[in-house]
Amino acid sequence: MALFSGPARAQKKPAPKKPTPPKSAGIAPTALIQGKTIYTQNCLTCHQADGGGVDGLNPPLSKTSWVLGDKTRIINVLLNGLQGEDIDGEPYNNVMPSYDNLTDQQIADVLTFVRNSFGNKASAVKAPEVKTVRAARKK
Repeated sequence: MALFSGPARAQKKPAPKKPTPPKSAGIAPTALIQGKTIYTQNCLTCHQADGGGVDGLNPPLSKTSWVLGDKTRIINVLLNGLQGEDIDGEPYNNVMPSYDNLTDQQIADVLTFVRNSFGNKASAVKAPEVKTVRAARKK
């Protein structure tokens, strides 16, 4: 004798969760998403997926004073490129090209991503800050 004679009911599975970007206090998730895209397109080859860089060639982006310190300095690196500077006492021999072709917002987003990835926790970089640094270098 069957206890249930109606059609079998499929169990509803919960909808899969969408991946969410890492949460950083006061930082718009879109900045991190856009920044990651820009990083992947422009920075990943030299600085690697984990931000660890390549010994002697390309500096790490993880927990260095250049990334976590003064925003103006790191903005200038993207706008002007970098060569012949030691990073936290370590020499790196590759030339960092200028990325002044990126918009102020793109530079702000990629730097915000870098400053909040790879174990870093730092304030966001805003497009008006990039605009100010860009304008100052034209004088």
